[in-house]
Amino acid sequence: MNRSKLRIPTPAGHTETLVNDPQENRRGVVFIGHPHPLHGGSMDNKVVQTVAQAAYERGWVAVRPNFRGVGASDGSYDGGVGEATDMLAVVEFVTAHYPALPIHLAGFSFGAYVQHRVARSLAAQSLALIGPAVTLYDFGPVQPATHVVHGELDEIVPLAAVRDWTTVQQVPLTVVPQANHFFDRKLRELRMAVEAAWPS
Repeated sequence: MNRSKLRIPTPAGHTETLVNDPQENRRGVVFIGHPHPLHGGSMDNKVVQTVAQAAYERGWVAVRPNFRGVGASDGSYDGGVGEATDMLAVVEFVTAHYPALPIHLAGFSFGAYVQHRVARSLAAQSLALIGPAVTLYDFGPVQPATHVVHGELDEIVPLAAVRDWTTVQQVPLTVVPQANHFFDRKLRELRMAVEAAWPS
């Protein structure tokens, strides 16, 4: 596996980014947003790592930036607005090296909000929102090819609120049984749900 850690120029300065590149038979590029920076969220979050590994094994280049102020990334928390701007810069930088590959987006919790914003500005083939914090942030209309994965027992973002939101948005929702917000002991089931949501 070709694993590279980069510091990519972004509006915040530089964004620390981990890239897992399968090298041969590449089929796509996925950009993954991590949970809240002020609550320990980073590219090393277990949900983010699970999604990245699943993507890598299907032949996608998996790209995980650290948001502003996390790890070696410059800047400070900006409520999702600056983080989305930085992510777009990361997308532009990385896709310049893989110009023919389709773009996919995924985000967990706060990262889902960021990727939801990013999807407004580029043509992604899919958008996976995992545990989206719809009760904490102003999620607007979603882009086509959006799929939501949520834990049945999420203690931070109640499933009922997510059901209501996905019904209004008319997007599919996959519920992972007995899973809390961080999918403790349910990472295998989470991975299966995300893989099923991705285009073949």
